Amino acid sequence: MADEATHTPMRCLSTLAYRAYKLARYVERPGLFALRQRGVVVDDYLKLAQPWLRTLGVRTILDIGANTGQFASVAQAAFPEAQIYSFEPLPECFQRLQANLAKAGRFRAFNVGLGREAGTLTFERNAFTASSSFRRMTDIHRKEFPLTEQTTRVRVRVEGLDDLAAQLTLHEPLLVKIDVQGYEDEVLAGGEQTIRKAAVVLTETSFETLYEGQSLFPDIYRTLLGWGFAYAGSLDQLCSPHDGRPLQADSLFVRPNAPPDPHRST
Repeated sequence: MADEATHTPMRCLSTLAYRAYKLARYVERPGLFALRQRGVVVDDYLKLAQPWLRTLGVRTILDIGANTGQFASVAQAAFPEAQIYSFEPLPECFQRLQANLAKAGRFRAFNVGLGREAGTLTFERNAFTASSSFRRMTDIHRKEFPLTEQTTRVRVRVEGLDDLAAQLTLHEPLLVKIDVQGYEDEVLAGGEQTIRKAAVVLTETSFETLYEGQSLFPDIYRTLLGWGFAYAGSLDQLCSPHDGRPLQADSLFVRPNAPPDPHRST
């Protein structure tokens, strides 16, 4: 009890200080509060809306593993002139995705998963839908995040990105975001020709095996470097709630010397 009494004021101070910081941020930049009112996660927006990224003048965004539109909402705010194509295999998440982005311009969604080739596959639908995957969850994942234990299986449609890309209008520069819970290697295999054209790839990578048979960070790193990209760090990372070790990161890969948009001002 003594330790708790000692540390509680510090916890409260940290909370109050963070709230004060956010309030000051909204006062200095009223546009951020307007984004928050629209449902955009401001912290995620600030990570994505970096001047060097915006200078590229991204014109098309591929949102692979869209869930209910969390990334698409942020991307639409950060790159309002870009066309966004979102891909989500779960029907209920797809419906919420469409509803959440209903007022967004330059947006189109597809109720399909992306993989190596076209077909119908079993999908592990998790009670926490953002943890759903084509691959089975490992005990490491369940131990770290007990709320993700409940899973049911559904059949979903799958397409290869390269096949779908032929039906889309992809204006470059292109940003590709991949968040597919351990299925990254299959998405890359089915979309190599398209992804090679990207200026930026933002992909979830894992440092431990959270899904059976998944490729870890070194594998994804080698693949994308082999395609001509350079690793540029991470926008965010997920750590163990038990001991703080990093489990996943949103890894950023850029094509060296990707030309900035001469018509884009920062």
